[in-house]
Amino acid sequence: MNNLLDLEKKINSELTTKIKKSEIKHDQIFLEIDKDNLIDVTQFIKTNKEMRFRQLIDITVVDYPEQTQRFKIVYLFLSHEFNQRIILSYLINENEIIPSLTSIFPSANWMEREVFDMYGVNFKNHPDLRRILTDYGFEGHPLRKDFPLTGHTEVRYSEEHSKVVSEPVKLEQNYRNFDYESPWEGTKYIKDQNENNDKKN
Repeated sequence: MNNLLDLEKKINSELTTKIKKSEIKHDQIFLEIDKDNLIDVTQFIKTNKEMRFRQLIDITVVDYPEQTQRFKIVYLFLSHEFNQRIILSYLINENEIIPSLTSIFPSANWMEREVFDMYGVNFKNHPDLRRILTDYGFEGHPLRKDFPLTGHTEVRYSEEHSKVVSEPVKLEQNYRNFDYESPWEGTKYIKDQNENNDKKN
């Protein structure tokens, strides 16, 4: 199906109550659904002969820590036959468990593991849900907005133990005052030094 408007109408007419909202932006169709309808909607857009969204490009998350439904789960699909894209999304609470797409798209395996690792979102019926980017025993989820910029632990080589050790973060360097004046004019301490030299002469 070449026309995006026709495609949007087709999706809404076939899936009726399963689509909460649809719109066309930037030559792509954006669909909002409930998490309970994810499998049905995905199966439909993949297998329907007029759509054929057979490639799952990515799964990602947007974090809204101030909202009750904290996470927006976003799926990007591509139809090679028709050169069209669909972006599917829904909102969930922090501790909700959502369906895995691995039964429909095996490539979702690593994508869902990344979402689990970075945001702490759990997937039901995932074949191997464990961290994929962080190390064993890592604390927290780095892409959540409330995760500290320095992290909770740091890794370094210990001469004493002759191995790599993990320990709580220590900020060794004292905070410094930075001078943001123009480097062409010179920083304040250089100006003061030049003025003192001029007075002496």
